[in-house]
Amino acid sequence: MKYPQVLFSCLASLLIAIHSNASVIPETGQDHRVEWESQKSWPTGSKTLDMVHSLDGKSVYILNDKQQIQVFSHEGQLQGNIPVAKGVSVIDIAPRGELLYVIDNEKQTFSSVAVSFVVDVDTAGSPSRGPEDAPVTIALFTDFECPYCNKIRPLLDQMLEKNPETVKLVFKNMPLSMHKMAEPAARAALAAHDQGTFWEFHDKLFNQPKITTETFTIIATELGLDLPRFETDMNSAATKAKLKKDLADAQKAGVTGTPSIFVNGRVLQDRSPAGFQALINEELEKVTK
Repeated sequence: MKYPQVLFSCLASLLIAIHSNASVIPETGQDHRVEWESQKSWPTGSKTLDMVHSLDGKSVYILNDKQQIQVFSHEGQLQGNIPVAKGVSVIDIAPRGELLYVIDNEKQTFSSVAVSFVVDVDTAGSPSRGPEDAPVTIALFTDFECPYCNKIRPLLDQMLEKNPETVKLVFKNMPLSMHKMAEPAARAALAAHDQGTFWEFHDKLFNQPKITTETFTIIATELGLDLPRFETDMNSAATKAKLKKDLADAQKAGVTGTPSIFVNGRVLQDRSPAGFQALINEELEKVTK
């Protein structure tokens, strides 16, 4: 999102401090109808020439005097540096943050740069399909009451069938608060996982026209599970801790909706079979180099 130069100077002072001890003085105040409170500041280590941020507020991009665009998270953590030519003096970003626009006034050029982030999704102990040592891991954050999560299943199955030796699918729970039965469904599936029937339970849950409290017992009975153990595990502190961990991993990865898909930590943007396979192939090429 781009700002006029005057407003940019104000925002730069408020959000990005050139020195770690810099701050807005006073830290809180009121002037007629304008109130303010200084919140965050962190060092950039260089002179700032321009700044933009993504509309979702997750990323800040700073063009400095070292021929770099520094990428910060909203928490002030440096995510990486993008090298640019000496003449670059203006930057902007696409609404979704997928493209960075760069203007080089020396060469009189306007360029676009594709931007993506690689996140570390902890998949240890989560239900999975495919070879344990597969070079490509698909991490899926999903909700059992999300209709779009159900619709994405054939595509995921297709990718596993097409890449049986090189791709592993890992299931991560992200029950949305708007779905009343999503959280107990997630706990029920994890309890089934403890008895080695996660994917069978998963499929039956998604095939239900409506999930109720009786649904879990019915499916567990159909699968021949130990019911007393299943009910105990479903409500155990250990199961609730696993679900809490999945939700924390989702937040850390910046997930805001379901289904969210990561391929070796890269967000899947193109959910067509061709786009999905292309991203898988890119990751496989890294392994063979």
